[in-house]
Amino acid sequence: MANKLISEIPLPKSIANVFSARNISTAKDALTLTEFELMELLDVGLTEVRSALSQISEIVAPPYQTALSLMEQRFQNEHLGGHFPTGLKGLDAALCGGIPFGVLTELVGPAGIGKTQFCLKLSLLASLPTNYGGLDGRVIYIDVESKFSSRRLLEIGLRSFPEIFQMKEMAQEMAGRILVLRPTSLAEFTQSLEQIKVSLLQKQVKMLVIDSMAALVSGEHEQGARRQQTLSWHISFIKSLAEFSRIPVVVTNQVRSRNHEDASRYSFQVQSRDGAIGTTMQYDSHLVAALGIQWAHAVTTRLVLEAKSGERFIKVAKSPISPPLAFPFHITSSGILLLSDDGKEVMGPEINAIHCQGHNEIINFGMEGLH
Repeated sequence: MANKLISEIPLPKSIANVFSARNISTAKDALTLTEFELMELLDVGLTEVRSALSQISEIVAPPYQTALSLMEQRFQNEHLGGHFPTGLKGLDAALCGGIPFGVLTELVGPAGIGKTQFCLKLSLLASLPTNYGGLDGRVIYIDVESKFSSRRLLEIGLRSFPEIFQMKEMAQEMAGRILVLRPTSLAEFTQSLEQIKVSLLQKQVKMLVIDSMAALVSGEHEQGARRQQTLSWHISFIKSLAEFSRIPVVVTNQVRSRNHEDASRYSFQVQSRDGAIGTTMQYDSHLVAALGIQWAHAVTTRLVLEAKSGERFIKVAKSPISPPLAFPFHITSSGILLLSDDGKEVMGPEINAIHCQGHNEIINFGMEGLH
C-alpha cells in the first residue's frame, strides 16, 4: 500500500497537482517526509499538509481489527489456515487441531528419540485421501541425513491403514506422492529452494518436511557470524515458503551440549528455594536445541521429544495457543502412539529442558544417528 499512487488517492485537485509537479508520486514519497519538509517543498501551509497526510495515511494504512473479527476470519478461512491432525488425539487437542498451516513447526530431540518416525507418519497422513483425514496431496521430504526409509513408511501405512495399503496399487500411489530430496550440502539445498517454491504450486504439494536443518548447517565450514548470516537467509526463506504456500512445514532439529552462556541466554537456570540461581552443573538436563536463539524465534511451534527415567515424552515447549504439556509416548510398528491423551502440565524451565535419561544414543551435535 505504501506504493499506492498519489493520483489514485482522492485528494483535493489543487494539492494533488502540487504533489505531481514536485514528483511526489506515491504515498511512500509523501509519508517519508516531515510536515515542514512538505511545506517547503510544496509551498503550502501547515493545515493543507496535515490534511493531505491524514487522507493519505487513512487510505494506505491497514484498518484496525478487533479480536472478534480476526476470529471470524479464521473460521471463514479455515481451509487456508487451520491445522493438520497428527493422529495423536491428546496432542492434536492441545494444539487446537494439530500441526498449524503457514508457519514452522519444529521437532527437536536427541538421536534415536523418534523425530524421523514422527515425520514419516506425518508425510504418510498428508498423502492420504481427505476421507481418511489426509490432505490428498504430495509431500516434499528433504532427507538431509539419508534416513528416510520407504520400507518403514509402507510398514506404518500397512499397520495404520490396512484397507489402503493392502492394495498394491493404492500403496504405490500413496508412496509415490512423497517426493524425497537429498541435498549433500547447504549450497545444494540453497539452489533447490526456488525449485521447491515452484513445486509447491505446480505439484499440489500439501506438506514440506526438512529432516534435519541442523545437519545442513553443521556440515558447513563457516563459523560464527558468517554461519549465522547464512542461517538467517535460510530461516527467512523457509518462513516465506510456509506463509506463501499455507501448508504445514515441519523441520527437525538436533541437540547440543549446554554451556554457561545458554544458562543466562535461554533462561535455563533453576532458582532454589532461597532465591539463588543454580549453575548448569546443578541442573538435570545438559542439552539444548541446536541452531541458536535466532532459529528458536523463527519457529512458531516447538515440540520437544525426550527420554526421562526410561520413558519417552513429547512436550509442547512453544506454542501461541497451547499450554506447556507433556505426553508420554512409545514407538510401535504403526508409528508413534501416545500412552495417554491427558497431557501433564509442565512448569517453569523444565518445559525447555531436553532429557535423555535411560536413552543412550545421544552423540555430539552434527553426528546424529538414526532418529
